[in-house]
Amino acid sequence: MRIGRTISLLLVLFGVWTWILWPNFLKNIWRDDRSWNDGPTAFFLVHLALTVVSFAAGNAIGWLGVKGLRAARQGGPNPA
Repeated sequence: MRIGRTISLLLVLFGVWTWILWPNFLKNIWRDDRSWNDGPTAFFLVHLALTVVSFAAGNAIGWLGVKGLRAARQGGPNPA
């Protein structure tokens, strides 16, 4: 299955957005007073899990976009 150039570009942009959003989110959660009380709190651990899963998914989506752009650049039959 091949995806078009426009969709591939949107997927890459989503991957870039992931790199902008989630590290900043984690930095803000790390500095939040609710995150630490003689160790990490449930608030921090839940948001850390959210960050890790979302960051991984965003990277995978961005990589699919990169692969789609590479395939579109090589040419071949258009997707139906």
